[in-house]
Amino acid sequence: MKITLGFSPCPNDTFIFDALVNRKIDTKGFEFEVFMEDVETLNNWAFAGKLAITKLSFNTFLQCASQYALMHAGSALGKGVGPLLITHKKGMEQWQADATFLERASIAIPGLNTTANLLLQLAYPNATKKEVMLFSDIEQAVLDQRVDAGLIIHENRFTYQDKGLHKIKDLGDWWESTSSSAIPLGGIVAKRSLPKEVCLQIDQLIKESIAYAWNHYPELAPYVKEHAQEMSDAVMRKHIQLYVNDFSTDLGEEGTLAIQTLWDYAYKAQLIATKELPIFYSDN
Repeated sequence: MKITLGFSPCPNDTFIFDALVNRKIDTKGFEFEVFMEDVETLNNWAFAGKLAITKLSFNTFLQCASQYALMHAGSALGKGVGPLLITHKKGMEQWQADATFLERASIAIPGLNTTANLLLQLAYPNATKKEVMLFSDIEQAVLDQRVDAGLIIHENRFTYQDKGLHKIKDLGDWWESTSSSAIPLGGIVAKRSLPKEVCLQIDQLIKESIAYAWNHYPELAPYVKEHAQEMSDAVMRKHIQLYVNDFSTDLGEEGTLAIQTLWDYAYKAQLIATKELPIFYSDN
C-alpha cells in the first residue's frame, strides 16, 4: 500500500523517519512517498488535505482535527523546547526601557499556523505587527534590523547568541509556568478517512523507526546530515536530543493532556472555533 508522508528536513524529523522511509526496518508492505517541506508549508497542505500522513504544528491540528487524527508516535513535545522571542541590541534596550515595546514592534514569525505563533498570541495578544518568513531567515532579518524582533524555532535556539542577538522571552518557559504542562510543538497526523488498522500499523512502524535511530545513536545517518542545512554534527545532536524524547515514542497521558490544555487555552482566547474533537484516530 502506497502512503503519502510529509515531514520537515529538520534533524528531529529525519532522525525519526530515516529507518522507515529508507527501509532499514520491515515496513510491512507499506511504501511511502515522501514530501519534505518546511513545517508551515506542511501546515498549509494539511488545511487542503493534501497528504495521507503528515507532520504539522499543533496550532494547525487544532484547526483541522475534523480532517486529521493524531498518531501516538512521532510528536515533538517537551520541556525547555519552546520558541524564543529575540531581538538585536537596540531592540533589547527598548524592551528593557518599555515593556510595551512588543505591542509596536515588527516581529518576524515562522508561519501564522505554527505553534510558535499561537504561543505568541497567547502570551502577547497585542503584538500584532507580524511578518511571516522562513524560520531559517529570521535571525538574519533581526540582525539586519529589517524587523524589531524575531520568533525563532528549531536549531536557531542554539545559534542566536553567537550572532550577538538577545532573548526577550522564552515562550516555552512562559507556557510551562502558565499551564503547568509540557509544550506541544508538532505532531504526526493521519487522515481520518484512512482505515483504523492502517493507522495502527503505521503508528507502530514510526515507533520502530525511532527505536532503530536511537539504537544507532550517536551515529548520525547520512539521511539526517543530507538535509540538515550545513549544521554541525554537534548542533544536529543537540537538536535531536531536545526534540526527540519519550513523547516522540508515545504521547501517553501527559502528552495527551498537554495537547488538550493547549486546545483549551486557544479556545478560551477565541483563536479557534471548535472546543474539542477526538484527538486520536482510535477515538472515532
